[in-house]
Amino acid sequence: MSSPRVLCLGEILFDLLADQPDRNVDQVESWQAYPGGAPANVACGLVKLGTSAAFIGCVGQDAPGNELVSLLNEIGVDTSGVQRHPTAPTRQVYVTRTASGERQFAGFGNMATDKFADTRLSAEKLPESLFIGADYLVTGTLELAYPASQKAIDRALELAKKHGVKVLVDINWRPVFWLEQNLAPSLILDLLKQAALIKCSDEEAQWLFKTDNPEEIYQQFDSVKGVLVTGGEKGCSYCLGKSTGKLAVFPVKVIDTTGAGDSFVAGFLHQCCLNGEQIFVDEKTSYFAVKYASAAGALTTTKPGAIAAQPTAQEINDFLEHN
Repeated sequence: MSSPRVLCLGEILFDLLADQPDRNVDQVESWQAYPGGAPANVACGLVKLGTSAAFIGCVGQDAPGNELVSLLNEIGVDTSGVQRHPTAPTRQVYVTRTASGERQFAGFGNMATDKFADTRLSAEKLPESLFIGADYLVTGTLELAYPASQKAIDRALELAKKHGVKVLVDINWRPVFWLEQNLAPSLILDLLKQAALIKCSDEEAQWLFKTDNPEEIYQQFDSVKGVLVTGGEKGCSYCLGKSTGKLAVFPVKVIDTTGAGDSFVAGFLHQCCLNGEQIFVDEKTSYFAVKYASAAGALTTTKPGAIAAQPTAQEINDFLEHN
């Protein structure tokens, strides 16, 4: 079996989505569990599009952990980099929804954020063999919030550098995951110095860079080749090499925005794997890659859940023909 082209490192978890929208946590009567976690969502999204991917992360030796690993295997994601922790549980995060489908993280029940298995990801147990044939490493920033998983990110970056694997960082700022939020900006900026690609929302961009202009962000880093800034219903903007542009959002009936940004990343990286360096030198190729990513994100919002809602390549192609 050939090695996966994209490695996705970080958290896999259950999003407990409120069944009753537009209510506070204490007013929600029932919750529906959906598999999620940004890097895991990206890995699943890629495989559904036809690009091989591996997930690297840590789950508990518990029923939710078993269920998540089974799901990855079922979809066809390489799970050889999944670690199991004997005592720390698999993470579950409560998510409330507004009337329009926008989600809001509402904590972890009665558990502290640093007690879950994903915070115990071990640097020593990362399989170097996965990095040897890979093209891209995808990571978020949540693992920087905990000492063990922070070391795992450092080790993954070392292996990526050693084996010529390009790094995409999805900023994915989630204050609820951090015990010391004041440490986050400098840790995230240090990570971004080793990235080839940065993806963030317009709000994250303003928070970290004081601008949501992808060209201005691009100019802040020496090694970065591309910046993608998503703005939900405002569409997205990009700077890929010398190509820059803005795309309006596709008009779809939004049911749930969970995982839309992760499908966007999966769609974009799928195009990167198909087109290589053309993405950064040819304006038409870069424009189409972002358009394709936007379609992947839009289609994901039309159904509930993150992984369950992800489109296939055929569904994206059909959608783009009609839009």
